[in-house]
Amino acid sequence: MRYKQVILVRNDLKLPKGKLAVQVAHASLEAASKSDKKLVENWRGQGAKKVALKVADEKELFKYMSMLENEGIKVALIKDAGHTVLEPGTITCLGIGPDLEEKIDRVTGKLKMV
Repeated sequence: MRYKQVILVRNDLKLPKGKLAVQVAHASLEAASKSDKKLVENWRGQGAKKVALKVADEKELFKYMSMLENEGIKVALIKDAGHTVLEPGTITCLGIGPDLEEKIDRVTGKLKMV
C-alpha cells in the first residue's frame, strides 16, 4: 500500500512563490498533525510523498474538502494571518492526509499540479 499527502492550493489568489511555499508547508504540517499516527508513520517510512494540486477558487476548495471529509480523510484548512500579501483570514489551501494514495486519488485524481 502506498501513502501520500496532497495540498490543494487556490489558483485564483496568484500567490507569489515564497508565499505559496509557506502556505503549502503550513498545510502539510497541520494535516499530518491531525492524521492517524500509524498513517503518518507509514507515509514517512515510504518517503513522505507530497503533491500540490490547484483548485480554481475557494468554492472549489470547499467542494473538495466536503468530499474528502465524507471519505473519512483528515484535512486541514489553512487561513492566512494577513501579515504580508493577503487579508487576514484568507483561505489559501487545504492539507489532505497523509492517507492511502488510492483513497485520496479517488477524490483529487483529476486535478492538475501547481
